[in-house]
Amino acid sequence: MKKLNPYLIPILLLLTCCLTACAQDTKTWNNKQCAVVLTYDDAIDIDLDNVLPALDSLKLKGTFYLIGSSPVINKRLAEWRLAAKHGHELGNHSMFHPCDGSLPGRSFITPDVDLSKYSVERVVKEIRINNTLLKAIDGKDVRTFAYPCGDRKIGDVYFYDQLKNDFAGARGVNEGLQTAKQVDLTNIDCYPINGQSAEYMIDLVKKAQQTHTLLVFLFHGVGGGHNLNVGLKEHSQLLHYLKAHEKDIWIAPMVDVAEKIKEAQKTN
Repeated sequence: MKKLNPYLIPILLLLTCCLTACAQDTKTWNNKQCAVVLTYDDAIDIDLDNVLPALDSLKLKGTFYLIGSSPVINKRLAEWRLAAKHGHELGNHSMFHPCDGSLPGRSFITPDVDLSKYSVERVVKEIRINNTLLKAIDGKDVRTFAYPCGDRKIGDVYFYDQLKNDFAGARGVNEGLQTAKQVDLTNIDCYPINGQSAEYMIDLVKKAQQTHTLLVFLFHGVGGGHNLNVGLKEHSQLLHYLKAHEKDIWIAPMVDVAEKIKEAQKTN
């Protein structure tokens, strides 16, 4: 019997580890190649006018990160409630969307919503108040959070540390594709979209399929409604690609994916 070349052993071990990790990730992604999460920020009219009809027509589910003080919440409350009934997540994007006005390029931040002037206690209270509002709309106790402007700290303090038990996870703004093991549930990576083509977005999905990773999209305007925007046609092409490959891609709200990741990380 031929002896195994000793130089091949490390390669085989590495290959075995890679295959095992791949199997674990596909199990986390509901036995599919990857997970894709569609997130929409700020509670704007476009969410209800353009996005929800597009998602519902294809029976796809997304996460809408709502600012509690947005007039679109009060004005169109019944529509948000219906969105939740249809399986979309109403996520928490804070009550007033405070951002750190001390950072470069933040001249648009007014003093009343300048996170650098908040106490940790204040931001935590406001986020919890928004949770109460969202529960009054959808009746749910579990949801995810998205950092306004991606800002995570007041001074040197990570304020989400006091909110870990309030949420299944928190979406940040850093770009990246990650395996379930790599995901930091306190700062989930995503790809912010502003003017990119359908080809760019679909290529990201294909990379996630090849690498068995999590891909999160961050949208604001879709066909208008925000200075950060993606075209209706481009957004539609992405959705149709996802629908056409649904057997290979788990498309789900952030809360569902975060809970599966949490479960997988506990067992690994």
